[in-house]
Amino acid sequence: MDKVLYISSAGANLAMRAQQVHANNLANSSTPGFRRDFVSSLAVELQGDGLGSRVMPVARGLGSSFDAGIMETTGRNLDVAINGDGWLSVETAAGTEAYTRSGQLQVTPDGQLVIAGGLSVLGEAGAIQLPEFQSIDIGIDGTITIIPPGEANERVEVGRLKLVNPEPGELQKSADGLFVATVGDELDADPDVRLRTGYLESSNVNALNEMVSFLSLSRQFEAQMKIMKAAGDMASSGDRLVRDQ
Repeated sequence: MDKVLYISSAGANLAMRAQQVHANNLANSSTPGFRRDFVSSLAVELQGDGLGSRVMPVARGLGSSFDAGIMETTGRNLDVAINGDGWLSVETAAGTEAYTRSGQLQVTPDGQLVIAGGLSVLGEAGAIQLPEFQSIDIGIDGTITIIPPGEANERVEVGRLKLVNPEPGELQKSADGLFVATVGDELDADPDVRLRTGYLESSNVNALNEMVSFLSLSRQFEAQMKIMKAAGDMASSGDRLVRDQ
């Protein structure tokens, strides 16, 4: 079989995979704290007979952009955005630690502090469980204070968010959209990470750029399919010539 079929099929597969990634980026363009993904690939020489003049793309895997999103004010006490570098720590459904930039926090009826997806928010001593309160505030260092029921203005500290600040290479995105540590299970808290209360960080997805990339990949996929068809037609023509002789 001609090498062009291997090359064009690899190109079509990569374009289709990249389209899926860009479609997911577009779907999450309004998700707070979302980090856009991209497909990384290498050009590899196709081995075999003949000159080494043909290369094919090989996917290396997914990467994520760590560019910050835009700060959007909400005025809500339980909305927090990382001011600069850093991540919030949460507990996954499997009981492991993961990290997110989505600070849309909520309090369950039983007093558990969770993110929008229902996962528990971690403090420096584990999952944060809040007592009854009539008001709550989160400081720039992640300190959580409340005014208990029946009190006037006496604030009580009840916990502190676990904020971490790893290098980009120390995190990778998991299938659930959260980030996990590439080395070890948990990262140490960083006391220098700062928050902005009453704000949410938007997704770092540029919808226009994603749409342009998606359309470009669609044309690439169509071009690769045409090359495969042309190669098939040429092979069929060659077979007919052999039979006619």
